[in-house]
Amino acid sequence: MRQAIARRACGHGDHAQRVSVDGFIADDNDDVGPLHDWYFSGNTPITGDGDQRFDHSGSGSGFKVSRASAEYVRAMWASIGVIVQGRRLFDLVNGWEGSPPTGDHVVVVSHRPKPDGWHPEASYHFVGSVRAAIDRAQELAGERTIAVNAGEVGSQILAAGLVDEVAMDVVPVVFGSGKRYFGRIDGQHLLEDPHVVVQGERVLHLRFRVRR
Repeated sequence: MRQAIARRACGHGDHAQRVSVDGFIADDNDDVGPLHDWYFSGNTPITGDGDQRFDHSGSGSGFKVSRASAEYVRAMWASIGVIVQGRRLFDLVNGWEGSPPTGDHVVVVSHRPKPDGWHPEASYHFVGSVRAAIDRAQELAGERTIAVNAGEVGSQILAAGLVDEVAMDVVPVVFGSGKRYFGRIDGQHLLEDPHVVVQGERVLHLRFRVRR
């Protein structure tokens, strides 16, 4: 799941994206390589009490991370109401088959409509611009966080001044090339000092407020 830059519906918020030390969220072939390995680097389930909501492993065992990462990620995921993503990621994962990994709704930035007959029961909304995406996401999110995927769409939303926090799960690997966390963003965008720094096993969780 490529999430990284976010905004809260009433105010602003955040969410996290796995990223290499040199700033890539995938290689040139959209392969995330070791960026997700930390999800299996510890002994603490991200969710407890048999909750399978965030079980992405397909094995029924779910993710097991360090205790510090589990506490951080649980709170982060629980806060999300809506994910905003681009059409490329939607196509790559087939929209998670209508079941987003967190949150209740997904807004897709695309000039193409939802595929005919694709999971009509799923709360997925297709809009033509990043501003329309944030407007729709605010309607759906209520008081919960809007999480925006990193990459091209995330960089456009940041450049439009619609992001209040940037969050990163920094993994100790250097890609050298690939798909950038901030896409092809133009100009400088200052962030405040990190107000959250959590060290897990094989990952460093960071959160920065956007300087206004």
